[in-house]
Amino acid sequence: MEDIKIISRFPKGVITPPPSKSLTHRAVICASLAQGESVIENFSRSLDTEATIRGVEALRGVDTDICGDTLRVARSAGEPDASRDSVRTVDCGESGSTLRFLLPIAALDERQTIFTGHGRLLDRPLGAYAQIFPEMGALLIRAPERIVARGRLKSGVYNLPGDVSSQFVSGLLFALPLLEGDSEIRLTTQLESAQYVDLTIDIMRRFGVEVGRSAAGYMVKGGANYRPTACRIETDYSQAAFFLASAALGCDVRVAGLNPDSLQGDMAILRVLRDMGAEVLWSEDGEGRKIVSIDADLLSPITVDAREIPDLVPPIATLCCFCDGVSRIVNAGRLRLKESDRLSALRTELSALGANIEESGDSLVITGVSGLKGGHADSWGDHRIAMSMALAAIRCDEPVLLSGWQSVNKSYPGFWRDFEGDRS
Repeated sequence: MEDIKIISRFPKGVITPPPSKSLTHRAVICASLAQGESVIENFSRSLDTEATIRGVEALRGVDTDICGDTLRVARSAGEPDASRDSVRTVDCGESGSTLRFLLPIAALDERQTIFTGHGRLLDRPLGAYAQIFPEMGALLIRAPERIVARGRLKSGVYNLPGDVSSQFVSGLLFALPLLEGDSEIRLTTQLESAQYVDLTIDIMRRFGVEVGRSAAGYMVKGGANYRPTACRIETDYSQAAFFLASAALGCDVRVAGLNPDSLQGDMAILRVLRDMGAEVLWSEDGEGRKIVSIDADLLSPITVDAREIPDLVPPIATLCCFCDGVSRIVNAGRLRLKESDRLSALRTELSALGANIEESGDSLVITGVSGLKGGHADSWGDHRIAMSMALAAIRCDEPVLLSGWQSVNKSYPGFWRDFEGDRS
């Protein structure tokens, strides 16, 4: 039974989810581009963020040190060895953020960089870079079990589609200030998940680099210098969403540490819960921490446009299984390109537990039921699918037996401790 997790205990008390993985990736990268030592407090340690740390060590020659929840990133004066003949290798694990953020940084000099990965990572879309790199002085070559970046980017106008992933925009924003001339990113289609680019710009500003807006996209001054700094990472709304949803399903659980003024796009989970008829209550504990409580009775069906909040689809879809009517999640096609095909995974595994859920194109249509039967489910090797099965188990008559439960280590190694614990 080692590979099977029996889910029959549910969260209780006050839970503090981990720090934002999205913000941690960005802070680590900015720190690696600064000369001197930066201190990142409330550091989110997971397989994904460890991949980014390995990456900046290989690309920027930084020294890193983790002590508790504090990460120090230090880079000595001068640039890393930029010999054309030297070759670097970056193992990105299964982290799409690591791969897409670091490819432009690898192309800041002439060295060749080999990027490797696991799972579905190397099959995920990179066409935006593959097209634009050759136009701007670098090459991106797909080979069996690796992606090779070679050559040096130049400043200028970068025409980039915005409807594949905002990570391509963020990756270029990190690198372009270090080129000699000014650059512009012109979006050729509407930008999806724009809040993630806002997070990138905010973190860059904290490290001393400003990004301007233009009618078509973003303006970036060349010759900039990242400044070492100290910053603290706020709690992750995308991880908190599973516990907020648990409360909406009747668990006596509250969530601590969330920022009510956050730029995180996944703060939208609070709006979605309100749309379902739940009441969202903010308070403070004796230490001044913000506490969120959810008061819900009968959940109402909703229609959710997933274009801007793809990472919230797994917990929202699971909640919709228990709404009083038919819910729809639309514009969710990008979920087919994640660690798993999340639309198929959610339909397959929630249906196996007794849900009434249909998959149609880039949408899910979910007819709510009062409860599920339970039984066996599989995570598809995807951390957010595993967490969704835990959430569904709250309303199952029998325990859920979950295969691949270890996949949560990708983003939230302490998930099972928090989900099955009593923090009252």
